[in-house]
Amino acid sequence: MESKKFELNDIVEMKKPHPCGSNRFRIIRMGMDIRIKCEGCGHSVLLPRREFERKVKNILPNEK
Repeated sequence: MESKKFELNDIVEMKKPHPCGSNRFRIIRMGMDIRIKCEGCGHSVLLPRREFERKVKNILPNEK
C-alpha cells in the first residue's frame, strides 16, 4: 500500500468529519504522535501516527 507523504502545516481530510461539521484539519505537530487542529472550530486532536495514517483520506492543497 502506498504511504501518503504529509508535512507540518499541511491540510488533510480525514475519513470522518469533526463533530462541528468541518473536515479540514491542519497538522500542527509531528512525531510519534500527530496533533491536528480543526480548521472549523479550532479544536485540536492528538493521534498516534499509525492511527493517523489509517484515518487520513486525502492531503488537500495548502493555500499560503
